[in-house]
Amino acid sequence: MIPRVSIVTISFNQGKYLERAIRSVLEQDYPDIEYIVVDPGSTDGSRATIGRYRSRMANAILEPDNGPASGLNKGFQAASGDILGYINADDAYLPNAIAKAVSVFEARPEADVIYGHSYIIDGTGHAVRRSRSVPFDLRQYAYGGVVVMQQSTFFRRRAFQKAGRFNENNRICWDGELLVDMARAGCRFALVDDYWSVFSIYPGSLTSTAKHNRLFHTNHARLFQAITRRDYDRTSKLLFGLARVEKWLRNPRVPVDRLIDKFLGAPRLSFPLERQ
Repeated sequence: MIPRVSIVTISFNQGKYLERAIRSVLEQDYPDIEYIVVDPGSTDGSRATIGRYRSRMANAILEPDNGPASGLNKGFQAASGDILGYINADDAYLPNAIAKAVSVFEARPEADVIYGHSYIIDGTGHAVRRSRSVPFDLRQYAYGGVVVMQQSTFFRRRAFQKAGRFNENNRICWDGELLVDMARAGCRFALVDDYWSVFSIYPGSLTSTAKHNRLFHTNHARLFQAITRRDYDRTSKLLFGLARVEKWLRNPRVPVDRLIDKFLGAPRLSFPLERQ
C-alpha cells in the first residue's frame, strides 16, 4: 500500500501566483496526494482561483486564522497523510518532486525528515540561481550555518506530532522553528541531492523586506538561546562568522554554484512556470 502524502498551501492575497502553486501540486504524478488549501480571507481573486480547482482538492479551509503558522496548523490538523509537506502560494513544486520524496522515505525508513534543493525565481517566474540545502545540525543552525529549503522539505506525520505543531507566535521563521523542534525531539534528517521546488523572491515578497529580516533575527535569537542555553554575546558573533565559513567548507558546491549562476546564469528549469 502506497503512503498518502498530504500537502498544505497557505494563501493570502497571492492571487498572481496561486494557480501556479496549485497546479504544481495537482499535476504531480504521484497517485495519492491529499491537497489542502488554507485562505483566511483573500480579496484579490484568490478565492475564485481556489474555486476553479476545488473539486480536485481534498479540502479548502476558508476562514480567518492567526497568521501563517496558524493556517498551517489548521491544514495539517485536517490532513490524514503519512507524509506531510507544504508549499506557499507563490512557490511551486517541480515535476515528480512528491514521487521522488516518497521513494526516499521508502529507501530510508529511519529518516523522519527529508529535504532537497530549490531554484530561486523572480516575480516573473525566471530562475535567478540555485539554492542548495546543507546537512541539518542543531549547533550549526544556532550559529547560522544551516540552509534547509522549506519548499523541498517533507516529513513523516510522527515527526510533526513529536514537534508539537508550528509555533503560532512565530510569524516569520515558523518553518525553521519546526525543524529545530523536530531535531530536539530526536527526529532524524536526510538531505537529498536533487532539486524539488522553486522559491520566489521578488520586491514585496515577505522574505525580501527589511521588517522580515529584523523579526527573523529576533526569533533566531530566541531559538539560539533554546539550543545553546545562553544569550548572544561577543563570542557568539565570532562563532556566527566561523559557522558560515564552515558551511562553505563542508559544502563547497554551494558557493561554486552561486558563482556559476551569477556569471553564467542559472540552469533552465524543466517546466514552464508561466502557467496562468
